[in-house]
Amino acid sequence: MESYYLDWANLLLRWVHVITAIAWIGSSFYFVFLDSSLTPPVDEDLKKQGVSGELWAVHGGGFYHPVKFAGAPPQLPKHLHWFYWESYSTWLTGFSLFTVTYLWNASTYLVDKSLMNWSSGAAVSVALAFLVVCWMAYDCICQIFGKRKGGDAIVGALVAVLVCAAAWLACHWFAGRAAFLLVGAMIATTMSANVFFWIIPGQRTVVAAIKAGQPVDPIYGQRGKQRSVHNTYFTLPVLFAMLSNHYSFTYTHPQNWLVLVLMMLAGAAIRQFFVLRHGYLLGRNRHPIGYALVGLAVIAGVIVWMKPLPAPTSVAASEGGAKAKPVISYEKVQAVIAQRCYMCHGPQVQMKNVRLDSPANLKLHAQMVYQQAVVTKIMPMNNATGITDAERALIGQWFEGGAAVD
Repeated sequence: MESYYLDWANLLLRWVHVITAIAWIGSSFYFVFLDSSLTPPVDEDLKKQGVSGELWAVHGGGFYHPVKFAGAPPQLPKHLHWFYWESYSTWLTGFSLFTVTYLWNASTYLVDKSLMNWSSGAAVSVALAFLVVCWMAYDCICQIFGKRKGGDAIVGALVAVLVCAAAWLACHWFAGRAAFLLVGAMIATTMSANVFFWIIPGQRTVVAAIKAGQPVDPIYGQRGKQRSVHNTYFTLPVLFAMLSNHYSFTYTHPQNWLVLVLMMLAGAAIRQFFVLRHGYLLGRNRHPIGYALVGLAVIAGVIVWMKPLPAPTSVAASEGGAKAKPVISYEKVQAVIAQRCYMCHGPQVQMKNVRLDSPANLKLHAQMVYQQAVVTKIMPMNNATGITDAERALIGQWFEGGAAVD
């Protein structure tokens, strides 16, 4: 029954998490586009009010004319829209989903004893430390180097090193799928912390100064813009890390940490293309197609590098005489299933309401067993029961031969 309710919690939290993430990323992308597409105002009244840029747009059957003030506007409007609930809601639902799925069942989903044979409590503590330590390290980098001349390049290089180190550690300490998700959650936590600790407090300080009739310190706008730009480059890498848990060939690769790093690099390069493209359309910079090509080249290189080797061809087959594979009996495959699968899908426990300890049930779930244990190799989870490649091949041969149970 607990598994049933956890499945519902997982589904509902995932649903809300995706909705709020779409809202957050959408608003982030829009404002980056807006900043990059503003042009100096033409109207003299706008110039007198302190407007530094304007944009005309058409959408949904109407025309829009957003403007941006160089400093403080002449007066604050009665209704001022803030953008923070998207960030906070995305993080809260994401952390809740991570808790329900991975932390609650750490021994199954978080721990891979072939990597680190530690307790569930230790694994959970280290996983949570990843979220905190990454934010603290990133924030220190920004505060120490972000103020220097050419500091953006230094910050970018050091943050890249930080992410690479975290990816390497996570993939050597945790199960592959959990490691990818943990690195994504680590960066997403940094993004939300930027909003919580820097962007929104800075905006509140500016608003308070305007209401009090005091001069506005431009440093708050500069800091907020810096962290906001960082967040937009984090989005595509985070999205890849979150989506990768559906594709086991990524996180089960022997060099899975490098797969993750390279795909994140490709995402950041492609995001750079879209950021600079807005300025190119206004003639402010050269065409940024090079960044997109770099990102696509990295992805293509990863695809080629990870390509599985072709299955060896038997001598008989190579000479034109295809050798028939022997039919695998139910008794042989049942012995493997009993040893490797009954722990979670037997008479005592039926994870996901799947039971495999009878011929009828195994026949009913044969397609799923083949898919999970042979094709994607994600079951048993983290190979907790030590199934061998030969045993996986045996199951595959049984299924391909008709999945007979009598």
